[in-house]
Amino acid sequence: MSKFVFTSVGRKFMMSITGLFLLMFILVHLTVNLLMIFDDTGALYNQGAHFMVSNPVIRIVEPVLGLGFLIHIIWSLIITWENWRARPVRYKKATRSEATSWASRNMFILGGLVFVFLGIHLYNFYIKIKFTGSPLLEEVMVGDTNVHNTYLLVSTLFKESILYCALYIMGGILLGLHVTHGFWSAFQTIGFNNKQWLNRLQWVARIYAVLVAVGFSIIPLYFIIRF
Repeated sequence: MSKFVFTSVGRKFMMSITGLFLLMFILVHLTVNLLMIFDDTGALYNQGAHFMVSNPVIRIVEPVLGLGFLIHIIWSLIITWENWRARPVRYKKATRSEATSWASRNMFILGGLVFVFLGIHLYNFYIKIKFTGSPLLEEVMVGDTNVHNTYLLVSTLFKESILYCALYIMGGILLGLHVTHGFWSAFQTIGFNNKQWLNRLQWVARIYAVLVAVGFSIIPLYFIIRF
């Protein structure tokens, strides 16, 4: 098994598995974040955020998610490098455009930009929630439970920073473009590679990508318009 992981096929397989795992996490993360626009008191979002940090299953999955993300990045770097070495002479632009989509030709760049946005996002929220704390994270009562006021931390940044709102929207769009190709490509690698399945998966990928891009973009737009 260990030898397989380090083969070219094995690396692509691991890229696909970790990619699918991350796709599921994105959907869960988006669902929780969208709670912000349904309740201006923040209670609904705080409840969802508290569930994410207190649920034992999520606590187990979190380090696995981090490891999966790290593997995904490392393998993408290796595969990109190998592809570059195997094709030192660039194909003609017209030929490449006819054969592949823009997203598939720029997966590495899109992934890199998403990674930069993720770093900014983690610095503003995850680090403060998990490690450094913030005056905005004072505990509030939701039902009969004391929870951190994560809503106030997140919403304050959206309300006060147009720049961060713009970055967040851009991050959502870049993520959508990245998963447009990554979604169906991951399934293709693990065996769903006949023409009928690929056509279906490509349509599902487009729908998923639009939901991700629009879903994440709606949140900062809501705060810009509402407040």
